[in-house]
Order: sequence, then C-alpha cells, then structure tokens
Amino acid sequence: MLAMLLLVYIFNFIDRQILAILARPIQADLGLNDAQLGLLGGLAFALLYSTLAVPLAWLADRTSRSWVIAISLTLWSVFTALCGVAQSFTQIFLARLGVGIGEAGGVAPSYALIGDYFPSERRAFALSVYSLGIPLGSAAGVLAGGYIAATVDWRLAFLSVGCAGILIAPLFKWLVRDQPRPVAATDAGAHQSAKLAETARTLADKRSFWLLAFGAAFSSMLGYGIAFWLPSLLQRSFGLDLLQTSWFFGAVLLIGGTAGVIGGGLLGDRMGRGDRAYYGFLPGVAFILGAPLFAAGVLSSSATAAFLLFLIPQALAYVWLGPVLSAVQHLVRPEARAMASALFLLINNLIGLGGGIFALGALSTALTPIYGAEALRYSILYSLILYAVAALLMALAGPALRREWVSEG
Repeated sequence: MLAMLLLVYIFNFIDRQILAILARPIQADLGLNDAQLGLLGGLAFALLYSTLAVPLAWLADRTSRSWVIAISLTLWSVFTALCGVAQSFTQIFLARLGVGIGEAGGVAPSYALIGDYFPSERRAFALSVYSLGIPLGSAAGVLAGGYIAATVDWRLAFLSVGCAGILIAPLFKWLVRDQPRPVAATDAGAHQSAKLAETARTLADKRSFWLLAFGAAFSSMLGYGIAFWLPSLLQRSFGLDLLQTSWFFGAVLLIGGTAGVIGGGLLGDRMGRGDRAYYGFLPGVAFILGAPLFAAGVLSSSATAAFLLFLIPQALAYVWLGPVLSAVQHLVRPEARAMASALFLLINNLIGLGGGIFALGALSTALTPIYGAEALRYSILYSLILYAVAALLMALAGPALRREWVSEG
C-alpha cells in the first residue's frame, strides 16, 4: 500500500515540477514573462487544487479513499498531457487548472490511508516515506523533463509523463485496498464519517493547528518558489545549459530532499515520543539552520560551490513533512483524518503553492530595473525571511501540541 501511494505521489510531483525545468523553452515558445510563468507554476495549479481538496477528502471519507486517488491520478495525468499541446498562455493556464483539479484528490486521502494502516508511534516515519514522493518526483521531473526537452521537445516531456500516469492508475486500484474504518468510542459502534463542519470547528479551536498550518504555508512559499525558480537561476546566473541544470537540480533534490524527509520522520517519531512539542520544535530549528546556507548558495559565484551549499538546506527544508503531517492527524478523531489533512493542505497550498511561485516571479520582475539579469537571484535572497517567520510559528506550535493532542485507544 505504502509503495503504491509513494509511486502515485512521485507522479504527482513529476507533473508539478516538470514545468520548472521546462520554463525557459516554454517562455521562448509562448512568449511569457516571469510573472506569467509564476502564475502557471503557482496560482493556475493551486487555485482549484487547494479548494477542491476539501470536498474530495469529504468524499473519500464517506466512500473509498483508494477509488478517489485512482480517479484523481487519471484526471491529472490527462491534463498534464494536454499541457504538451497548448499553443498559448490561456491554453496552458487552463490545462494547469485541470492538473490542479486532479491532484486535489490525491494527497489528503493518501494521508488518511497511511493513518489507517500505521499506528501512532510509526506514523511520522510512514508519512515521511510517502513524502519521499516530493524529492523523488521533483528530481524525476527535472531529469526526465530536461533530457526530453533538450533532445526532442518540451511538449513531448508533458505528453510522456501524462501517458505514464494514466497507465499506473488501474494498477494502483488493483493493489491498494481501503482499511475498515475506525469507529470512535462515542459513536457506540456506528460507522459514520466525520462531517466537514464538525472537523472544521474542532480544528478552528486548536491553536496548534493554525500555527502548524501557517508555519508550513510560509515555509512552502519559499520551498515551492525555490523549487520552481532555481532552474531558471542556474541558467541565468550560473551559465548552465538545460541538461546541466537538470543534473544539478535533480541531484540536489534527490540527495538533499531524500535525507531531509527520512531524517525528519525518524527524528519526529523518536523525539515526539518523549515530548509532543518536538513535532513543532524540530521543523523550526531546521528552518533557522537552512536559511543562511540557502543565502550562501544563492550568492555563490561558482556552480560547484552552490551545489554543495544547497544540499544541506534542501534537506533541512523537508524535515517538517513527517512531524507536522503526523501532528495534524493527531488533532482529530481517526475517522476525520482525510478531512483534517485537506483543511491543512487548503491553507498550506493556497498560501505556499499559490503565492510563493508567483510572488518570487513578480518580485524578480519588479527588481529587474535595479538588478537586471541578476534580479531572480535577489528575489530568492530577499524571500528567505519567510523561513524565519515559519520557524517562529513552528516553535509556538510546540507547547500547544502538548495540550491539544488526541490520543488513540
């Protein structure tokens, strides 16, 4: 089950990240500026991805989580393929909206399935294994997209990964089964899914939820922004070609991202058993340590030095995933996990994914009269303040988690 969820999540992030490595050829072909490209990478995807995640999580809680994931995978893969035939900004914008609609049904039901299969003391690590889809999928998208675009055409890259996702969907449904739904003790044996309004009220009263959600959102603004714009920075400011960029960034994502995701899950479970506040403290420390290293890499004049400097902060940027995602699932009853995850993702993705990529692109455009070709470098540099904000919110969430944790059994 976990392996198949990971495979689907890899395709989820291949379809997201491939746009970043293809940004330059798409800009040249369709005549787009940085702000328009930021809209494609951020708002076009995040708008419906974030808002539709809530009703689709509600549907998954009431019906079948595995069916919702399989259908969503098919839908977002079709729209990814359609990106490859777009002839204008409007057409590719609409196709990206479609990708967001499909991917809205993938993540929250997956979190809930993992919560059903894995006990509390192993859940942060299991969620970290699932979250490996972020660095693995991002790296695969960068490497495959860069190679296909450099050797054939950027359009074939979209078509290839879209068709591959369509083929995976029936295999996923065949192998993955829903677990019998847990029953809350107060329900006296009645198998009822949590209602949206009830789950929303429960989370709204919990200070830790808001601190974790906004802390993750501010970190995601920078994380998604760097993930999208770093390939363009490597080509503009470090003089790398498309293939060199794909190898550089793919290796940073694969090595640094994988280490950070797994390390965060292991440390979260180990430290959280002694004190639940560490589910917030650990990500906060990681953000504070990562910001200056990112700054050193961005300001470096050597591609080799930048590679080495980016590895550690890339790992630290992913430490939050296992601990925070696990903590969110422990703020509600087991039958409300998908809904709680969707509400968390609504905040995280609307602000982080929807705002981050566009904000960095718009800031780069605004800074161009001052810094010229180096505007993107300084846009990323100034945006590192977001990690300080995220670290503060995570640190404040720690004590609240001690009070608001919902124990199982």
